[in-house]
Amino acid sequence: MSKTNKIDEFINKLNHPLKAEIDEAITIIRGASNDLEEDVKWGGPSFDYKQPMATLSLRVPGTIVFIFHKGELIKDKTGLLEAAPKGKAYLKLHSMKEIKENKVNIQHIVKEWIKLMDA
Repeated sequence: MSKTNKIDEFINKLNHPLKAEIDEAITIIRGASNDLEEDVKWGGPSFDYKQPMATLSLRVPGTIVFIFHKGELIKDKTGLLEAAPKGKAYLKLHSMKEIKENKVNIQHIVKEWIKLMDA
C-alpha cells in the first residue's frame, strides 16, 4: 500500500463531523507539492518533506488542527500559523469556507517549509 493510500484509507474510515473539510484541507496540502511524503503517524495524516512537516490532530472539537512540527522556522506572512510549545505552530481551520478561502495561504505555508528544507 502506498503512503498516499494510507491517508486515503484513514479518511475513508474516519467518522468525524468535519470529514469533508479535513479531506479538502488534505487535498490543498497535497496540491502544494508533488514532493511531499505522506503517512499516518501520531494518530493522523502526516506530511513530510526531508523531515516531518505537519500532522493532523483531531483532538480539538469543531476545529481541524495541523501541527507544524518546526513551525517557528516557517516565514508565515499569511497569519494563519499560531505559535505553539516546543517550536511548533498550529494551523487551525474551522469551516469549508475558511479552508477554501485560504487555499493559496495554506499552500504558501507548505512551500515555505520546502524552501526552508532546501536551503
